[in-house]
Amino acid sequence: MENLVTVIHVLAAAGVIGLVLLQHGKGADMGAAFGSGASGSLFGVSGSSNFMSRATAICVAVFFTTSLTLAYMSGHRADRVSVVKSIAAEQAAQKPAAAPAALPADAAPTSKEVPQ
Repeated sequence: MENLVTVIHVLAAAGVIGLVLLQHGKGADMGAAFGSGASGSLFGVSGSSNFMSRATAICVAVFFTTSLTLAYMSGHRADRVSVVKSIAAEQAAQKPAAAPAALPADAAPTSKEVPQ
């Protein structure tokens, strides 16, 4: 289920990016008035802005919904483990069972034996 929501989330994100990049800015209307050819587009003069705005709004709503769904699903996962507990368990597993034995006093090098 989580994989399906993730796929829908990525597709909605790509849709939002694509639709925002395809839309005309506020200054593009002035260029159409001077014959740039935008008025002869597939959707007409104002049809493309209405269609693009609605499609963008739908993609944003799907993106927002899937974001909330993924956040809820990750917060209520059954196999969730605390980070602090997992680090403590790792450290406990890495500690040796017994401390190494100390060297006898006569085996330790003295300052006379250490070359300088």
